[in-house]
Amino acid sequence: MGHWFYRNIIEPGKLPLLVALSSFVLTFLITRTVTRLIRAGKGPFRNVTPGGMHIHHVVPGVVLTLIGGFGAVAVGRHGAATIVCAVLLGMGAGLVLDEFALILHLDDVYWSEQGRQSVEVVVLTTSLLLLVLLGFSPLGVDQVSPEERQSRASLLVNFGLNFVFVLVALFKGKFRMAVIGLFLLPVAIFGALRLARPGSLWARRFYGRRPRARAKAGLRAYHHDRRWNRVRHRFQDLIAGAPDRGRQLRRSSRDERP
Repeated sequence: MGHWFYRNIIEPGKLPLLVALSSFVLTFLITRTVTRLIRAGKGPFRNVTPGGMHIHHVVPGVVLTLIGGFGAVAVGRHGAATIVCAVLLGMGAGLVLDEFALILHLDDVYWSEQGRQSVEVVVLTTSLLLLVLLGFSPLGVDQVSPEERQSRASLLVNFGLNFVFVLVALFKGKFRMAVIGLFLLPVAIFGALRLARPGSLWARRFYGRRPRARAKAGLRAYHHDRRWNRVRHRFQDLIAGAPDRGRQLRRSSRDERP
């Protein structure tokens, strides 16, 4: 185990990334635990409201991210200072992405259904960083042979084809597959070959005069969401807490008012 850790983490210089990822995940889990305790009215924790203004934790998150990011650029890739900057960067990113939905909607949707987007972004970010730690590179860079590296044309064709599959998956409304497909090409190919999701750019452009394709895509999306949304929501609720249903209903009623 020690030999593997040295060869795959220490020697390639991935220790700061591992530290940042660990700090990121730990900060997110601690933050969600604290916010759930505050929501339940348990423990000594309370919202920070100086002068009656609620300070969201995205604010210190931005500060820590800036300090950690610029500090890492200043100190280089080695030494204790780099590890400290990696910890600060991970903590800041964890606090910021925990309130990603708030930034996206410019509204306090933390405990609403839209707040699930923060959890999805955190899980996706963690997955991508794990792929980098395991040695995967974007667009199959790690799979290019020495002969292909010497031929500029072959190199461009290889990267170009990989990028096309990623773009097609994205245009078909399969964002998760497109992002993961940047590192795992079979995922992008699978997403590109499947039917597009209803409402995606691909569906609006190519299924407009194909009612059978639209119906089949809609039915497949319905069964897929029905099968996997429940599993995904249970996982999200387990690590981040369930949304406030009553608040969601009040928000929907308010939005529907003329």
